[in-house]
Amino acid sequence: MRIWQGIFLGVVLVPLILGGPGYADAATVTARSSTVLEWYDDPEGDKTLPLYQYLQLSANNLWDSGYSFKAYGRLAHDTKNEAEIESRLYYAYLEKKDFLNGLDFRLGRQFISTTAGASMMDGLSLDYAFNKEVKSRLFVGGDVRFYDGYNLNDVISGLELSASLLDDRLDLGFSYLQKWDAGQPAQELLGFDFSYDWQGLYWLYNELQWDIISERLSYALVGGKFRLAEPLTLRAEYLYSLPVFSSTSIYSVFAVEEYEEVMAELVWKISRQIQAFSRYSLEIYEEFDNAHVIQVGVEKLRTGSFSGYLSGIYRNDEDGQDLYGVKAYADYQLMAKLRTGVGANVDVLERDIAYFNSEGNEQNETTSTRIWVDARYAFTKQVSLRGKYEYIESDLWDYYHRGTIRLNIIFR
Repeated sequence: MRIWQGIFLGVVLVPLILGGPGYADAATVTARSSTVLEWYDDPEGDKTLPLYQYLQLSANNLWDSGYSFKAYGRLAHDTKNEAEIESRLYYAYLEKKDFLNGLDFRLGRQFISTTAGASMMDGLSLDYAFNKEVKSRLFVGGDVRFYDGYNLNDVISGLELSASLLDDRLDLGFSYLQKWDAGQPAQELLGFDFSYDWQGLYWLYNELQWDIISERLSYALVGGKFRLAEPLTLRAEYLYSLPVFSSTSIYSVFAVEEYEEVMAELVWKISRQIQAFSRYSLEIYEEFDNAHVIQVGVEKLRTGSFSGYLSGIYRNDEDGQDLYGVKAYADYQLMAKLRTGVGANVDVLERDIAYFNSEGNEQNETTSTRIWVDARYAFTKQVSLRGKYEYIESDLWDYYHRGTIRLNIIFR
């Protein structure tokens, strides 16, 4: 019953609120409602028909005093009682810019993202600008966990300092984050990031994360983007990653493996509408052989009636886990209000399997295919209908179908 109440709220009550007497004069309110119906049958033959009601609300200049309220969530119900889906409140907070001189605040459920870490939080975030170049943020609240329930002793707190120097060409950031799990210290992390842009031709960037409890580097990203001759852009990156588990988790006592990746990408802007790319990645593992990944593709940007892309991938693994595949999509404006598309993903995984550690290997090949069509019809600028149908098949199981219908309504 709750999902139908949500649909009623999104489609009927919101415009009544926006048109309420005297309220619209003091505030600017906008909202977006999305009613989504999905259906699919899994390889076991069970049919699922979940229904979602999403609502995004933004109210600015409340009480004619500069306060803002923003919220986004969904109500969910599986009409077949086959899938375990839940309602969600993604964010809902009250904020005020320049609450005091240079001080902004945000109170409520919000997403916190720093180089030291990220989380959904129910709490208070304070932003203070020392001047135009140097700013700070302090946050504290309850750590929201969608799948583990909610505990008042699950606390997150942290601090972030940022600076924009050299006429906004150099950005620096320092961050600290701490998490408590059921009243016990779970994570303590430090973060550092910087980016430097030289005349729009060269861009260097870096992100580092240090695990204080384990006393080791847990994440590093170092990269650069270089504009060569006019149509060419080169990007190169190095990635290092080591999993960070909560100190209260059973997984924290197990050994973890490092993962490293070196990537180089070249983008060729053929014209204002068309660009092509080639990308090479070296995946570096501790316990397994390294893998070489090559990707190439071309994309037609949406600057007219037609848009689409075509790309291919080949992954070579000395351990016998090779992969090659192709992705393609085409989208066309059939008429002023109707746009349709068709796409396909095909992946083939080749594996050498040694049974009982025998000397002879048996080669196994698994093909996975996903084909879809989609369409969007705009009744007005505020009301549109989207639909998507997918056919999914794999050598590991039989085929099945998946579909989605989404009604979007924008209230202003």
